[in-house]
Amino acid sequence: MARPTIVRPTPAEVAAAADRLLPDLIAPGLHVLFCGINPGLYSAATGWHFARPGNRFWPALHRGGFTPRQFDPAEQTELLDHGLGITNLAARASARADELTRDELVRGGRELVDKVERYRPRWVAVLGVTAYRVAFDRRTARLGRQPESLGGAALWVLPNPSGLNAHFTVDGLAAAFAELRAEVAQTGS
Repeated sequence: MARPTIVRPTPAEVAAAADRLLPDLIAPGLHVLFCGINPGLYSAATGWHFARPGNRFWPALHRGGFTPRQFDPAEQTELLDHGLGITNLAARASARADELTRDELVRGGRELVDKVERYRPRWVAVLGVTAYRVAFDRRTARLGRQPESLGGAALWVLPNPSGLNAHFTVDGLAAAFAELRAEVAQTGS
């Protein structure tokens, strides 16, 4: 299968993507549903999750063992073939996740539970511990497996892969993704 042609949005197209919605990449019975905080403007302009150059989701996903090679954001639909999907806590695009309100994150948490109950993934991986704490009122949550489930799915919190998250290198993110991958494999996927 030929890889899609990558067309980079212009700065004007990126700016015009404010508040645009990015559809979920989801299907019933996924192994893992990755849940970002919200789409960035670049992602909303392209229509691809984690599309901004410098976002470390795609390298971490591959190096963590979830995909056989590093996919380009334009190839995101191939994740479904690997039992993986992507959604967000908040649907609207913004330049930075800290532009979201607490109410948006809490509402997004409720909507995520509804999606999980509808689509029944085995695991949900929330990408960003601070957003997870706010959305689900889990003030002391840490990265890794959570003691509670989410809508019937096992729950894991990963670091935010945004290039703005300087606390984690690509190697650190890949290691965190690999921990989840090992747990998913151990439990049967």
